[in-house]
Amino acid sequence: MPQFRGQNYAAFLFDMDGTMVDSSVVVERVWREWAERHGVDPATVLAACHGVRSEDLVKRFAPTGIEVSGEVAVILAAEVADIEGVVPVEGIGALIESLDPGRWAVVTSAPRQLAEVRLRAAGIPLPKVLIAAEDVERGKPDPQGFQKAAALLGVPVTACLVFEDSHAGIAAAKAAGAQVAIVGKLAAEVEGHHALVDYR
Repeated sequence: MPQFRGQNYAAFLFDMDGTMVDSSVVVERVWREWAERHGVDPATVLAACHGVRSEDLVKRFAPTGIEVSGEVAVILAAEVADIEGVVPVEGIGALIESLDPGRWAVVTSAPRQLAEVRLRAAGIPLPKVLIAAEDVERGKPDPQGFQKAAALLGVPVTACLVFEDSHAGIAAAKAAGAQVAIVGKLAAEVEGHHALVDYR
């Protein structure tokens, strides 16, 4: 069983962007251009874009009358075509190599096509279980993605450890009843029992 800080877990469930793959340069580049094109304050969009589905962001910020599915398709095409600056989070490769392939999964707000492109660009093997944006009816902060990943791995989600870097992802993991370990800068902002993770 995967072990983290002396405790065994049934499985590890990883968010992707910011947790396994550092794609922040691309994410901010694409969403800044989208916001400027539609006359939306880029800073407001960028503050909300991490950890949530493109569909949900477009619904929240797009001007009235915008066709959501068309905008989502444009954004996806831009993100898939732009992998400059996509790199693995330091130390994640060694951690993944140490895990049984049946004991970890990825739960991302990115569409499957984009998730596969970014994981490959970062040199991270594709997981046996990958829950992407189109695999759930409700994205993070809803727990559905983590619940579905655990079910496909054949383990209770309450016995899993989730690695996350966004408020939406942490809320989703907690709502699922999983334990949470925070990757990156967010740990300093979050109160509670969460642990800051350094994969190195």
